Amino acid sequence: MRTFLYYFLLSVRGLTLLLVLGCGLSGCKERSGSAAAPMPKAIELLNVSYDPTRELFAEVNEAFARQWKTKTGQEVKVKQSHGGSGKQARAVIDGLEADVVTLGLAYDVDSIAEKSKLIAPDWQTRLSANAAPYTSTIAFLVRKGNPKGIHDWSDLVKPDVKVITPNPKTSGVARWNYLAAWGYALRGELGDLAAARRPEKAAELAAAEGKARAFVTALFKNVPVLDSGARGATTTFANRGIGDVLINWENEIMLAAKEMGDGFEMVTPPTSIRAEPAVSVVDKNVDKHGTRAAAEAYLQFLYSEEGQAIGIKHHYRPHAATPGGARRESDFPKVELFTLEDVAGSWRAAQKTHFDDGGMFDQIYEPK
Repeated sequence: MRTFLYYFLLSVRGLTLLLVLGCGLSGCKERSGSAAAPMPKAIELLNVSYDPTRELFAEVNEAFARQWKTKTGQEVKVKQSHGGSGKQARAVIDGLEADVVTLGLAYDVDSIAEKSKLIAPDWQTRLSANAAPYTSTIAFLVRKGNPKGIHDWSDLVKPDVKVITPNPKTSGVARWNYLAAWGYALRGELGDLAAARRPEKAAELAAAEGKARAFVTALFKNVPVLDSGARGATTTFANRGIGDVLINWENEIMLAAKEMGDGFEMVTPPTSIRAEPAVSVVDKNVDKHGTRAAAEAYLQFLYSEEGQAIGIKHHYRPHAATPGGARRESDFPKVELFTLEDVAGSWRAAQKTHFDDGGMFDQIYEPK
């Protein structure tokens, strides 16, 4: 009996030793058959954006990071770069490795696509509403009591009015400002802008464009300084005390009127332009960084109900096609809006005619 127990205990110890060695050499799996999955590696995105979107994207970035972590388990940090839209586009072309761009106008995204090939040519078809998840328009900010009596575009050409607007060569909103003024003058001559672009109306359009040139020339004679971007122009007007009226994004004007105390008032002109900032993934960069999935989800988030609500909170107009967009549009001042196409046909045409070197802006603006 003792002999039997002796050999039995030896065999148990041997089996235990083999199991321990086996686990040590090859690793033992739990009986459930699934070891805990490793956490995905944290990633960073760089959003290169135009000047006045700092507050918007600070909140968007936090909300998206929470959603992405819940959905994928992965930490994502979104970094920001801000400046005039044209200047930011040039920075990306010159090597700033943006994962996404959220710029003030589609032409600046087109410039990146054409000059650097970093963005696919069909970028504007990959998201709804021509890759413009929110819109804005152009409005005025005046000093308390509106001492110069500024109510419409025509008031900006009065001899005693000093106008603050950024430089169309570097700023997206400056090009919208310029085209809004140009469109106002055209509309005053022609009425229906869309009809005026028909071939049979060419002579009438040419005459009206002469009047528009004279109007915009008079406006820019009243501009004492050109800042490089929207936020810089706001600082010049509000903090430095220069000028009688600031022309800027509606969202920037609403923010300034809200946050800068009782010294300012917002003025909404009866007519203005529908301004459409544009967004895109920077294809070659996201493929290089391995961030395409997160970058695409980030832009899609801007169209979501939560993303749209954040945009509205920061005074960006929603698209009617997005959840609750039509209802929320009523939260904004009523303005009769014309479009870029009404005024210039396309961004390519507008750039060539007005903003390229030697174009209309260079012809009419005399540096102070």
